[in-house]
Amino acid sequence: MDRIDFAIIRELFKDGRRSFKKIADRLGLAQNTVRNRYDKLTADGTLQVCGLVDPDKIENHRLVYMGIKLAGMGLVEKAKDFAKLPGVINVCVVTGRYDLLLTVLLKEDTGLLTFFKEHLYKIKGILSTETFVSYKGYNHRVPYVLP
Repeated sequence: MDRIDFAIIRELFKDGRRSFKKIADRLGLAQNTVRNRYDKLTADGTLQVCGLVDPDKIENHRLVYMGIKLAGMGLVEKAKDFAKLPGVINVCVVTGRYDLLLTVLLKEDTGLLTFFKEHLYKIKGILSTETFVSYKGYNHRVPYVLP
């Protein structure tokens, strides 16, 4: 990736529906250059343009972060297991006192306790968890992953 790819991505971050022509005009590029680079970035999985929501504006929903400490070292495999759980937006293998950091979107009627009792407990090898409930976020958008 070079500065042009990053410039195109920044333009799409401002407005994911912005036309290739408008991006090209703004960056002083040919429209075909923008289209070709966009196609390359999306084809190789570097870029995905999708709808995101502000979790603070969705009534009866809560964004939660969870630090997970695991018993073993199969972090990548475990991360994939966590990523399949309902409401899980993101799973990262991290450094520090936790092995994994999860971002989870929950409906208040489903709740955190239900997430623990019906989903999290199924994954073996969890030593401990710490949960951080987001009461207010700034400049944060997430995909809506719940049915």
